[in-house]
Amino acid sequence: AKDLNAVIHLNEEKTIEQAVYADSLIAKGVSSPLTGVPILHKDVFVTKHWKSTACSRILENYVSPFDAHVVAQLGPAGAGMVCLGKANMDEFAMGSSNENSYAGPVFNPWDKARVPGGSSGGSAAAVAAGLSPAATGTDTGGSIRQPASLCGITGIKPTYGRVSRYGMIAYASSLDQAGPMAKTAEDCAILLNAMSGHDQKDSTSLDRPFEDYTAKLGQPWIDGASQPLKGLRVGLPKEYFGGGLSSDVREQVDKAIAELKKH
Repeated sequence: AKDLNAVIHLNEEKTIEQAVYADSLIAKGVSSPLTGVPILHKDVFVTKHWKSTACSRILENYVSPFDAHVVAQLGPAGAGMVCLGKANMDEFAMGSSNENSYAGPVFNPWDKARVPGGSSGGSAAAVAAGLSPAATGTDTGGSIRQPASLCGITGIKPTYGRVSRYGMIAYASSLDQAGPMAKTAEDCAILLNAMSGHDQKDSTSLDRPFEDYTAKLGQPWIDGASQPLKGLRVGLPKEYFGGGLSSDVREQVDKAIAELKKH
């Protein structure tokens, strides 16, 4: 972890305590699919037992008196996950390379000469490196999706209001949204099941019936054909393919488009 500078705040005693509690739930047969699974939280989520600094020296020693809604939903009293610590990020989530942090830059585990993306770069790098099977992130204008792409993992920015913003240090409240980061779409779907839902403490939280995001994973799409994406329409913004687009990037995007067409 130190090699990548992806994880910045630890509380080993509390992590072990949560793990022991998770073991007791599993032994009693009252566990959920996420009970005992380790997770890292982006340092933009406030936490009771770990520092919550948003990677700014202004908040260097701040410890919150309460957990963010997302942290509580995934933690011992919720899904039963075990918090490993807090993940590095761009200061106050204002960046897209995770180089702008009082804790120093995060390095991409695939190539340390390259950035991991940001602002959820610590979360993405840690999952890609196998330090944690899951992490939380936040996305205002790409801060989950972009580092997930640069580190080769899966990240989702849910529909605004799907996940509570309560206890998430704001960048732009009308755009900020919390989401899961993991290696696969299935893992992210399981995490999103636990993270989402109505929260009275967030005035923009959507009050809608529960949806199981794992329900259609791997299932034939629409008509029972073996092509799971059949019938899905994918839009390509023309403005993204103009002058200034690197030829090697264009080549990879074209390959991805061709793969989608096949399915």
